[in-house]
Amino acid sequence: MTDLPHVTWLKAFEAAARLNSFSAAAEELGLTPAAVSQQIRLLEKHLNTQLFKRLPRGVALTDTGQAYAQPIRKSFDDMQRATTGLFSKKRKRVVRLRATISCAALVIAPQLARFQADHPDIFVQLSTTVWASRFDEEALDIDIRYGSGDWQEAQILHLGRENAIPVCSPVYAKALGGSPAIEDLARADVVQIIGSETDWGRLADLHGLTLQVTTDWLKADSSLLALQTVAAGHGVTMVLESFARQYIEQGLVIAPTAFKLPKRRSHYMVINDRAGQREEVKAVAGWLTSLYQALI
Repeated sequence: MTDLPHVTWLKAFEAAARLNSFSAAAEELGLTPAAVSQQIRLLEKHLNTQLFKRLPRGVALTDTGQAYAQPIRKSFDDMQRATTGLFSKKRKRVVRLRATISCAALVIAPQLARFQADHPDIFVQLSTTVWASRFDEEALDIDIRYGSGDWQEAQILHLGRENAIPVCSPVYAKALGGSPAIEDLARADVVQIIGSETDWGRLADLHGLTLQVTTDWLKADSSLLALQTVAAGHGVTMVLESFARQYIEQGLVIAPTAFKLPKRRSHYMVINDRAGQREEVKAVAGWLTSLYQALI
């Protein structure tokens, strides 16, 4: 196994490879071109491999040099990020936030830039899941869950009651007659969200309707997939109004009727007991609460 080369040789090589010039590398590193050339020769001798082709005017990487330059550059970049992240005086405070994939994509992500602008010292690390019922990793600070709120954690905040509405694309609504009634939507090609199979029947019972729901045209495991499907121009889905809002505002889907179904389950914010007292976690939690208050 070949020993690791001296870091000064690698630094000279990385700069020369990136700038394609010994002279430019020397200027960047505060050395003479002769010193850079010497360090690269020592590196080539150590590796027993030619890394640069010396040309009449300048230098060019060999194939081996090109292959070696990429991981060396990445290593220096990783070291710089680690040093800045851990020791910079302006190091950002990280809040690890998890949400269902639909909530993350349709509610949180579109507003995240605004939060970051207001809190430049806080870095929100957003991850997603389809279903979650517990903190399965110690590093998670806040979890946005959809359900009944009956989990074991101590800090659980109800984010508000929500309604589901039937939506489809304008093109599909036109194919159903332009202004389809709720009965027309129920008989159409329904994109059913797994876990919400009873919504059409509950909507009928609530409003005293007689709906003949056809066999599901498609099943989707998230509201995001259902919305993407109907926005493409075919099908109807019953989805949370808060999720559909962005699509409605963009004209991708419409709610042809005024019928709404109050959902039995809703979104909750669960805060990790070990993280709840951190100021940055409180800031994110307050922002999420106000975000949902504006949506519902």
